[in-house]
Amino acid sequence: MQELFDQLDFVENPMYETVISDLMEKQYSIVEGFFTSYEVIALRSSLLEKFEEDAFKKAAIGNKVNEIIEKSVRGDFILWLNEKEANSAEITFFNRINDMVSYLNKTCFMGILFKEFHYALYPKGTFYKRHLDTFQNDDRRKLSMVCYLNEENWQPEYGGELVLYLNENGGEVAKTIYPFPGRMVIFESQILEHEVKPVEQKRMSITGWLKTR
Repeated sequence: MQELFDQLDFVENPMYETVISDLMEKQYSIVEGFFTSYEVIALRSSLLEKFEEDAFKKAAIGNKVNEIIEKSVRGDFILWLNEKEANSAEITFFNRINDMVSYLNKTCFMGILFKEFHYALYPKGTFYKRHLDTFQNDDRRKLSMVCYLNEENWQPEYGGELVLYLNENGGEVAKTIYPFPGRMVIFESQILEHEVKPVEQKRMSITGWLKTR
């Protein structure tokens, strides 16, 4: 009987279904309009306000057990988000993420139990060299997510492209993704190496991971 109720409650979400199909087919998905332009503006304003309050810190490499600051590898500044202390813009963000997680767990049995997200700001001239979003002492990250909060007039020549390194037909292919505002990129954390190219204009995003047990 419970299974019948679950089926009756389930409503297919075309956006999430596209993400699932993309991940199965090519291990990444690019979603336009995951957040509305108004939601992006609110999140960008929140990021900038907190950055101006000096709440951000220099990003490190490695996890909290083995983290070190290495400017030759990455140059962004970050601020971890706490869902319990979220402002109105961040509540909207987490509600949308939680809805997608619930959908993925229900339809794909992904077993996502945890999540972690932070604001990220790359000043001009910074970058993040090629890497994999998993650690030797912690392999719980399943999906990596980046939501871009850049200004509406963002241009490709501003830099900061995300490059995913794909394995296609036995060879490596570099997929370049420009950080246009409102764009969400989701990819397999343990499979796809990636990098952020040098930034010519201030680059803003929310970056995070969906994690299993």
